[in-house]
Amino acid sequence: MFLHYICNRSLANRYGRIAPEHNNIPMTSKERFLAALKNEKADRLPVTTHHVMPSFLKNYLDGASSQDFFERFGLDPINWVMAYDYTPGKGEYFDPGHTEMGFLEARRVVSDNWQVKIAKLEGFSCPTSRFSIITPEKTLSIVLQSDQHSTWLKEPLIKKKSDIDILAKYMTYPKCKVEEINKTADEYGNRGLIRGHIMAFEGFGQPGCWQDASCLYGIENLIMAAFEDPQWVHSFLGILRDRKKVYIESLKGAKYDILELGGGDASTTVISPDIFNEFVAPYDASLIESAHKAGQRIVYHTCGGMMPVLEDIAAMKPDAMETFTPAGMGGDAILSEAWRRIGDQVCMIGGFDQFHYFTGCSEEEVRKEVRRCFMEAGEGGGFILSPSDHFFDAELNLIEAYADEARKCTY
Repeated sequence: MFLHYICNRSLANRYGRIAPEHNNIPMTSKERFLAALKNEKADRLPVTTHHVMPSFLKNYLDGASSQDFFERFGLDPINWVMAYDYTPGKGEYFDPGHTEMGFLEARRVVSDNWQVKIAKLEGFSCPTSRFSIITPEKTLSIVLQSDQHSTWLKEPLIKKKSDIDILAKYMTYPKCKVEEINKTADEYGNRGLIRGHIMAFEGFGQPGCWQDASCLYGIENLIMAAFEDPQWVHSFLGILRDRKKVYIESLKGAKYDILELGGGDASTTVISPDIFNEFVAPYDASLIESAHKAGQRIVYHTCGGMMPVLEDIAAMKPDAMETFTPAGMGGDAILSEAWRRIGDQVCMIGGFDQFHYFTGCSEEEVRKEVRRCFMEAGEGGGFILSPSDHFFDAELNLIEAYADEARKCTY
């Protein structure tokens, strides 16, 4: 272990990752996160999780809040907040029927030409609903199914290629409600990170352009179209990009610490590096550039394979990259190699195998896995330990061991 430590220290010096030694004054969680995001050392390894799933809180913690979860286990907390605004002069307004926000959802922005209707569908083995967008020319609809853990696509919104013209002509352009974000940030203070995501499409979207298109058209359809009709795919992605840019440009002054972009369908366990570089990187890189101009940081989320495109993602100039999903979780991340290749360019977030080390193992095994992650990616700073995306089941004592051992990883 000592030899491994010396080798990592040598690599850290070589790649410029050793900051001046910390003076051991305890940091707040917010200070600790921000040091890592700047590729600097904190007082100790920041340790957190991705979204704390509502089903986990309900099934294991009697419906406790996500903030209760962070406090209970001594993790560095993240407060996810989203709030939209609209432009009255363009005929936009809040959907009067959308008053109860779901998980990570902001209040929907509609217009007289962009109305939303949701209907439950019967006769299915799991909850099923049709989400319809009503425009003067055509009603577009998407059918979604769900269980207690997740929601998935049964019928895509975009059924004909001409449907994207309906989006371009009638869709609204939500903006960030900066004062609401700042109110939350001010109340939260130094407790932890204020995090959000780039605006996603209504009903079933995600932050990245390719990922949003995949949610609306279906990933298999989108991949085939990339080969058969690439110009149409570029047009589709451009429509989504331009809408997201309006949102991003409205972020000036918002007290976010970081916002998420990307998505798992842009990972190399789903698409090839060639598709990534033609259809993903140009559009999301443009959004990252706009976010930086608005004074915001971006974490690029790739929950799947990412090793073949590590440098390509880093070249998009995000401030951080996640989730560094290991092979045992269906990804391909090798933390030590990833750190060697791009660790001097971005903060790395993730790397922990929550499937194998939050259930069915000993506390000692969890602690060894935490130390492995720290040794391979964390010793030079610029690393935030986190499970590689969500978890739905966990043994509470193993989460305690995870958090406790990470707090012992000091610089």
